[in-house]
Amino acid sequence: MAIRSLVRYPHPALAAKCEPVTDFGPELAQLARDLLETMRAAPGVGITAAHIGVLQRLFVLELKPGDVRTYVNPDILETSADTMRQMEGSVSMPGSTEEVERPSSVKLRFQDVSGQWHEELAEGFHAICIQHEIDQLDGMFWLKRLSKLKRDRLIRKWEKSQR
Repeated sequence: MAIRSLVRYPHPALAAKCEPVTDFGPELAQLARDLLETMRAAPGVGITAAHIGVLQRLFVLELKPGDVRTYVNPDILETSADTMRQMEGSVSMPGSTEEVERPSSVKLRFQDVSGQWHEELAEGFHAICIQHEIDQLDGMFWLKRLSKLKRDRLIRKWEKSQR
């Protein structure tokens, strides 16, 4: 396993739509392991391949220590009408967080690293994390979920911290 370099906001990879994974060979399993190590080092609870500049539809979550979940080619099938608010941030913009409102549960379909298809119902924080990471795979950095006022304020603060 290897810790990979993270791209930082506003890197173009964070605004790019990721391509579906078609090769389920050993390179994909290695990429998933590298993502996990990179996420833990960041630290974070979720990371996409785009966060390291690899534009493939793959993300890893570890919401509890040792409970690692890998999602390949994920698609949300259903979302709840109920919503919840949660503080969100990104490993590509460390130290910046803001509250985002999203559906409180989702049903999704995805593949594992061997290519097998699965469906899953996720609720609460798990559902929020899945939506956050799938947004990233679709080229929608989490800031786009904020009002223009909140987004502009956060970007100014981020840019100042990077000088």
